[in-house]
Amino acid sequence: MTNGLGLEDAYRAAVERINAQGGVKAELGMAALMWISHSERPLRVYELCHALAVEVGSARLDLESVPTIGTLLNCCQGLLVVDKEASTVRLIHSTLQEYLSTRPDLFDRAHSTIAETCLAYLNFQWLKGLRTSDLSHFLGYSSIYWGVHAKKELSDCAKLLALKLFDNYDGHISVRLLLKHVSNPDRFDDGMDFSSFTGLHCASLFGIVGVVAELVGIDGCDVNQTDCVGNTPLLWAAENGHEGVVRLLLEQENIKPDGSDEYGRTPLSRVAENGHEGVASLFLTRGDVNPNKPDYRGQTPLLWAAGNGHEGVVSLLLRRDDVNPDRPNDKGQTPLSRAAENGHGGVASLLLGRGDVNPDRPGFDGRAPLSWAAGNGCEGVVKLLLERCDVNPDRPDYEGLAPLSWAVKSGQEGVVRLLLERSDVNPDRPDKIFGQTPLSSAVENGHEGVVRLLLERNDVDPDRPDTILGHTPLLWAAGNGYEGVVRLLLERNDVGPDRQGYDGRTPLAGAAWNGHEGVVELLLERNDVNPDRPDTEGQTPLSGAARNGHEGIVELLLERNDIDPDRPDIEGRTPLSEAARNGHEGVVKLLLERNDVNPDQPDTEGRTPLSEAARSGHEGVVKLLLKRGNVNPDQPDREGKTPLWGAARNGHEGVVRLLLGREDVDPDRLDSDSRALLGAVEEGHKGVVNLLQKRKDVTPDKPGRSSHTPPPPYATSHKRIRLA
Repeated sequence: MTNGLGLEDAYRAAVERINAQGGVKAELGMAALMWISHSERPLRVYELCHALAVEVGSARLDLESVPTIGTLLNCCQGLLVVDKEASTVRLIHSTLQEYLSTRPDLFDRAHSTIAETCLAYLNFQWLKGLRTSDLSHFLGYSSIYWGVHAKKELSDCAKLLALKLFDNYDGHISVRLLLKHVSNPDRFDDGMDFSSFTGLHCASLFGIVGVVAELVGIDGCDVNQTDCVGNTPLLWAAENGHEGVVRLLLEQENIKPDGSDEYGRTPLSRVAENGHEGVASLFLTRGDVNPNKPDYRGQTPLLWAAGNGHEGVVSLLLRRDDVNPDRPNDKGQTPLSRAAENGHGGVASLLLGRGDVNPDRPGFDGRAPLSWAAGNGCEGVVKLLLERCDVNPDRPDYEGLAPLSWAVKSGQEGVVRLLLERSDVNPDRPDKIFGQTPLSSAVENGHEGVVRLLLERNDVDPDRPDTILGHTPLLWAAGNGYEGVVRLLLERNDVGPDRQGYDGRTPLAGAAWNGHEGVVELLLERNDVNPDRPDTEGQTPLSGAARNGHEGIVELLLERNDIDPDRPDIEGRTPLSEAARNGHEGVVKLLLERNDVNPDQPDTEGRTPLSEAARSGHEGVVKLLLKRGNVNPDQPDREGKTPLWGAARNGHEGVVRLLLGREDVDPDRLDSDSRALLGAVEEGHKGVVNLLQKRKDVTPDKPGRSSHTPPPPYATSHKRIRLA
């Protein structure tokens, strides 16, 4: 690529300029290029600067020798830049990385040099008692990646430095940083005792054969020791596929090659999960390794390998007579089910080639391999299974969901086509829990392509309701705002556009309540849709739209002559009352413009729109209603509570101010048991209390009907204490 772009000569010339600087500048420039082009992750500015100041053999870091980033950039002759957003240093272009990778002669022993630098840093005396990484700029990278570089290129110097680090490894902060990086979060805790994680664990984790060989030769070395996260050295090496270290550890006389961790996972189980074929072969040649041993979730090595699609490991395990190829885990899933679930066709083919594998075996939830493959859209595996005469393509699970239902639910059009081609698949089968058919499920989830496929069938009822909510496919589509699906269904003569669910809501109501304006327009174009039809609670589409503040839909409905804009529900609440209660000013304005809307209509509890708005603290709505001459601002409800009482009780100072500004509001009015001041005091609303006490027409010590007087601000209630 660099040749094609004419960049190779430019990069060569730039490197020559760096070297031509001579002395320290040349050394710094080339060293910086080496670090940036060979690091395992982008280096932060301070990491690079500190790394270049480390001297192998020195007992401490000379801070005066740490170069500035400006110096480094100058020394690199424009080949390095700083990513200011990430505060990292990078090469000027990706093609420079390609060029440098073709010139290994530019950097002598790059990885071993980096490993030595990291280890020299970790061996600094001042780090040994450190408990936080905040004080060290290069600690994170060196702790996590020194072993990666050492595995790639191990020098004698790096080996000695590693052994020196391990001599003082107990309590070293780098252990915590490394384990936090490589461990499962469920198994790591910052407060755990890290002393059990030894140098052998560390070297095995990284796969550094030379260091492991030195450590196992030390008298008293426990090759089976479990560390703080539950791993032995063999488990670390096996999990990460370090074949050389695994071979070396298996040669140890007292090694336990089949030992389990706290989850029952053996080294072979970890190997199978991660697909390390060569390492798997090492374990399978041992007579003391059980290749069919399950962990505490019932997962055998074969189940792990099959679920992750590792064909090579699966092949090795299937050659064993002592491996059960159809053994389920604790959920009843077999290796074939796991492979089918994740779409691993190669593994599925291997297992289907066995005579001792049941291709239609259900798990404890009743789902067979085909169900898993269909639900996840694994067409290749579905085809393999449908070719089998011993696989039921319409087998329901314990919830009554057949493979078609699972495919439909997740919108897998290709799988749906394959299943609909079968004459032994019922395309209209409802499930057992909700009574939903595949069409209903497809509509609910908005899978328009699947809906089209199902509507092409003559044996699918497009208007069939479910059994829990009584929702038809159209009701689901309208309520969820799927305009394309709604159009498809409305084109059918066998779909009722005004059919109600069990709650009495029609498709129009569902769309109106949820704010789907486009769907509302489609339904209002129909002559067979009643735009004012109430549900079981007496709420119309307009009520729902007003309640939820959908102004556009409210406008559409108010344009109709066949809608009562003041129709109350069974609790006496009108659309205006709902809008006022929820603070939807725009909707309130629209309704107040109507002559056929009573702005002071009380509900069954006697609460007017103003009362509802005042209780909820909606100042804008209160202002709109107070401008009306036909709204009583002091009208009590059935309990005698006025709008002022509700606002005061709930601490809405702004609303209280508006109401106190009216001459026709009695601020000291007594309801069935209390007054506005008493309500504010009881709830601890100091601001409201102050407003009311400033009024000459409010008597602070006037008792209520139960002879209670307002407690003073210093009373014992925790709310009242706040008034002091």
